[in-house]
Order: sequence, then C-alpha cells, then structure tokens
Amino acid sequence: MSGQNPASVGTHKHTPAQAEEAPSDTNAHRHLHVVTPRSAYDWRRMLVVSMSLASIGLLIASFSQPWWSLKLYAPQYPHGLQIVISLTGVTGDVAELNELNHYIGMGHLDDAASFERRMAGAGIAIICVLVVGLTLLAGRKLGKLLLLPGLLLPAGFIVDSLYWMAKYGHNLDPHAPLRIPPFTPQLFGNGEIGQFMTFAVPLHGFWMAVAGVAVSAVAVFVRGRVCATCSRAGTCGAVCKTAFVVPPPKSAAGQAGGGA
Repeated sequence: MSGQNPASVGTHKHTPAQAEEAPSDTNAHRHLHVVTPRSAYDWRRMLVVSMSLASIGLLIASFSQPWWSLKLYAPQYPHGLQIVISLTGVTGDVAELNELNHYIGMGHLDDAASFERRMAGAGIAIICVLVVGLTLLAGRKLGKLLLLPGLLLPAGFIVDSLYWMAKYGHNLDPHAPLRIPPFTPQLFGNGEIGQFMTFAVPLHGFWMAVAGVAVSAVAVFVRGRVCATCSRAGTCGAVCKTAFVVPPPKSAAGQAGGGA
C-alpha cells in the first residue's frame, strides 16, 4: 500500500497540467466559431451582387420586347385591330387606327410619347448604373433604396401610358366629323371606346421588368441581413466603406465573433 502512494501523488501532480490544456481547447473552438460564419457571410455578399446583376439583365432584355397589347373589336372588324406598345414605339395596325382616329379628332399614335421613346435606352442605362452603385456603395441606412431604380421602369411606364391615353382621349378635335364623349382607354382588361370594345393586357417585356424588380427585392432583403450582422453595423452610415463585396477587416470580424 505504501508503494502505491508515490504513484498516486504523481497522478495528482499531472492534474494541473491537464487543467492548463482546457483553455487551449476552448480557444481552438472559439477560432472555429469565428471562421464558420465568415465563409457564409462572404457568400451572401456575392449572392446579393449576383441578384443585382440578374435584375439588370432582365431590365436590359425587356428593352427590345413588347410591353403592352391593346385590341379593339367592332362589327366591321370581327378579327379585331391590335397595337403593341414597346419602349421604342408602337407597332401593329397603327395606320388603320390612325385613320379611324382622324374621324373622332384624335391625334396620331406615332406622335405619342416621342420624348420617352428617345430616352428609353438612356433611362435603362441610368437605372443599371444606379443599381450597381447602390449595391456596392449604399450603407445600412440607404440599402433599401436598391429597390427604387428598377421599380421606376415598370411603374413609370404605366403612369406615362395612362397620361398619354388620357391626353389623347380628352383632347379631341371639336371639328371632327364624329363627336364622341371624352374617354380614357382601359390599360387593364376590357373597355369601350365608341362602338369599339377594347381589351388591354401587359406582355412579356413588362413582366420581365417586374421580374427584375422582384429579384431586386430579394437582393434588398438578403443585403439587409448581411448588413445587420456586419461587424460595422453600429457605425455604418449612408455609405458602405468596404464597397460591400469586401468583408470587414479580420480583426473587426473576430471581435464580432467573440462578442457573439
């Protein structure tokens, strides 16, 4: 029994050494805890940029596509007359409708929104620059503005189309051969103009722009989550000092991980 006591004492002498290893294991675990969120954090940043670029691609692609269709039906036109509106002009049965519009004192369709058609390409280019700029440079306080530029395109198209339809329908020549009450053509669904029944519906160019806005909305949501967990969230103002795609400094990220 007395021969075993030294061994027992030796065992107890190793206990402090074993206790000293515990902080080392804990520190190693904390190091891994910081690295794991850092990888996901960077991936979300690139996801936001990718979605912003996808939104831009949809807006650019919509430029050359038809945006709206308006059909008119009457007994003498059983198959109907159709005009297709795009960002660059009006196509379809334009010549025949212009001739009919002459009898009620309405202006030529080719003259409507001439300025908007000339500026459509430049407008989309400006929107794309704003989307990229806001994606990279907007701080936490201005991050939600990323949704605004893309939203201006489909919303602006609808407002501008309603304006020109109302203007044409309410500025009829009083000396025209046929007199009809002032009107505003329906932009959605069924309507009536004189003896004509109308049907208007958005086409794939418009829906592509709407899809671009939807993608931007998801990008704004993800960007907000990224900014909320950023180590500089408390001091971030109107401008992102790291251009968003660049992660915060390693030391700052480490402090955020340690605090969590």
